Amino acid sequence: METKANNYYGTLQQPIGSGFDAASTAMDVIKGIDLSGKTAIVTGGYAGIGVETVKALVAAGAAVYVPARSPEKAAKNLAGIPNVTILEMDLMDPASINAFADQFLALHKPLQLLINNAGVMLTPLRRDARGYESQFSTNHLGHFQFTARLWPALKNANGARVVNVSSWGHHMASLDLDDPNFEHQPYDPSASYARAKTANILFTVELDKRAQSAGIRSYSLHPGNIPGTDLGRDLSHETLSAFGIYNEDGSFRHDPYNGYKNMEEGASTTIWCATSPQLANIGGVYCEDTEVALLDKEWKGYNPEKFVLTKGVLPEAVDAEKAQKLWALSEQLTGIKFAAE
Repeated sequence: METKANNYYGTLQQPIGSGFDAASTAMDVIKGIDLSGKTAIVTGGYAGIGVETVKALVAAGAAVYVPARSPEKAAKNLAGIPNVTILEMDLMDPASINAFADQFLALHKPLQLLINNAGVMLTPLRRDARGYESQFSTNHLGHFQFTARLWPALKNANGARVVNVSSWGHHMASLDLDDPNFEHQPYDPSASYARAKTANILFTVELDKRAQSAGIRSYSLHPGNIPGTDLGRDLSHETLSAFGIYNEDGSFRHDPYNGYKNMEEGASTTIWCATSPQLANIGGVYCEDTEVALLDKEWKGYNPEKFVLTKGVLPEAVDAEKAQKLWALSEQLTGIKFAAE
């Protein structure tokens, strides 16, 4: 298969006229899409925008598998939604990831959609059993391993998509691939989160470039600032307030065109990336507001005292050299050779 254009340096970061916008919902996007007979996996599909993502995929006819660190919580949150299978998995535990992958691969099902949605945000310093910092381990390394292990099922789909849920938070700090686990510098929760979310985007760029020959495309996205999800479980009310998610009366801010969305709106870009026929010949791109985002060349740096939610993806997050370096580092840290071809 002829290799199509890649998104190194953001060459494909241009809106394509999706017909949707910041206030579109996952159910708006899924209208007219038929996923009958198709299989999807949604990590973190039992909380926050993950639940809305699962609902939309099921509504279109897909069978959805949900890896869950807490199967009991998942069963409660997904009760009443048909065609959902819950299997235990912890993204910080490599053996757990392998066990899920082995179970799924044993079914001999092609995997059309892999949505790497789970994540943690601004957590205190925690480390997995390997000593890796938890935000980098959960948000990036776990999903890198998971995608690599599920590769045979993705290839067997004869046309699959991998969607990595990133965040505007990639703006909050510059990448440091020389010390990703904060072994030689003081731990900073916001810097760690930013680096992990930048890693999601760089992983997407490199994965799409490598995987096109196998008929697989990849996308990353910012879902919006969405209150009420489990993502903020380690954050104080004061910290959340600094991100502008509350109105003066203490209610959640709903202002989708300025980035503050509800759950249904928050899942729309994920669903668009996973299912839109408009993206059939484009991949490796970072999306937001149910559209391909522009490059953010005007960013002056993160100031927590004056939080401003901008639009677009930073050039650093689509840099070819950094994408390749991250891939090699991820292989080294996980012990997995991932050819993605």
